[in-house]
Amino acid sequence: MHNLEHLLIFIRVAEMRSFSRAAESMGIQKGRASTVVRQLEEDLGVRLLHRTTRSVQLTEDGRSFQERARELLTDFDDLQSMFAEDGVALRGRLRVDLPTELARTTIVPALPDFMTAYPELELEMSSTDRQVDLVEEGFDCVLRLGPIGDETLIARPLGRLRMVNAASPAYLARHGTPRALEDLHRQGHRAVHYGRTLGARPYGWEYPTGEAYATLPLPGALHVNSVQTYEAAGLAGLGLIQAAFTGIHRHLESGALVEILPDLRPEPLDVSLVVAHRRNLSRRVRIFMKWIEEVLTPYLE
Repeated sequence: MHNLEHLLIFIRVAEMRSFSRAAESMGIQKGRASTVVRQLEEDLGVRLLHRTTRSVQLTEDGRSFQERARELLTDFDDLQSMFAEDGVALRGRLRVDLPTELARTTIVPALPDFMTAYPELELEMSSTDRQVDLVEEGFDCVLRLGPIGDETLIARPLGRLRMVNAASPAYLARHGTPRALEDLHRQGHRAVHYGRTLGARPYGWEYPTGEAYATLPLPGALHVNSVQTYEAAGLAGLGLIQAAFTGIHRHLESGALVEILPDLRPEPLDVSLVVAHRRNLSRRVRIFMKWIEEVLTPYLE
């Protein structure tokens, strides 16, 4: 157990790239964290970390040791809980990353029940729309929308997230409600354009064409690079939007937004839980992944 604690300290220092921040997060003295890592290096006969006055970085040996240490701690966690029932004594730290809007509108509102069921679990939740590096940044699992893009990762598909076309009542009162695709140009509609990079060419208005999807160019004076700003622009009547149902369903229910062209919805987004390795998933990771799937199921196709 003493040696396992040393591994935990080393992993936290490596993940946070700081002895002081790692020590603070674990409730120990900075000097203890430094002593533990130095003793590990002496015992192993290799340097695990490059130290500077501002940060620490893993050496190549350190990267290899960190990966094996994570596997060892996961195996130990499984050994401790192999006879435990799902609702019993789920302990330890779980580090996850979620898309910002999905976290805000769907995951976090459902989180109190999960935390009540597992009060001894320490959850670290990152919320970002960039593709994080699972191994480098120390995430146990991440939830991703769209293509994974990295064949070395293990993805568990959950389904496809329903998308809808929407506009505010005030906008529709000015431009009219489109009933068919050709109405978008005939009635002079404008779209709010979303893209991760400002200045990039707009994607266009997406619609189904039998077995595939196509895009129709639509003018628009506003280009944004934030999902939250995109939805806010739709609510403000600045143009048509195409958004995930999870993010705007409450606005559709309240009447702040109105769904348009329901037979011409854009392509659903693939939703996947992603981990770095198929084997050695700790019990807390498996339980969290199962819970995420249950939360999202009502919104998936």
